[in-house]
Amino acid sequence: MDPYQKLQYTIDALFGKGVSKYLPKEIEIVFSRKNGRIKTVTYKKKLLCTLRIDGGLAITPYFAQLLLKSKNFKENCLTVNEDAAPFVEQGRSVFCKHVVWCGKNVQIASDTPILYQNKVIAVGKAVLSSEMILDFERGMAIKVRDSLKSDIGENSS
Repeated sequence: MDPYQKLQYTIDALFGKGVSKYLPKEIEIVFSRKNGRIKTVTYKKKLLCTLRIDGGLAITPYFAQLLLKSKNFKENCLTVNEDAAPFVEQGRSVFCKHVVWCGKNVQIASDTPILYQNKVIAVGKAVLSSEMILDFERGMAIKVRDSLKSDIGENSS
């Protein structure tokens, strides 16, 4: 199977039908030397995502911003309030009381982009489902894996 097409299928399966049409055409795919699988995907020398062993994708905030053009993709996102945004940008976790809006496709252990004013500020792993996040006033909602601060650090070196 064509690696680009495989990536498209994976994106559509994880984030919703039609989201893969926002995947740039000029991507560079790096394969593992040991098993020949897709390892990382870059666009204009910026990392978009890495493929996990379990078939999932670990996306970067930059890639999430590209995919945000899709309405289906937005249902996988979560929006935080003004108080939490600077902390989340630094890589801190998101707590339920700071969530303003949560997409219906957010599930436990899913990769979840975190938005503030329609801009992706971080990406993390959901600890709770969307219903639980909106119902609870306490507790962790998203454990942040990658944030804007870590992206800025990568680019300056």
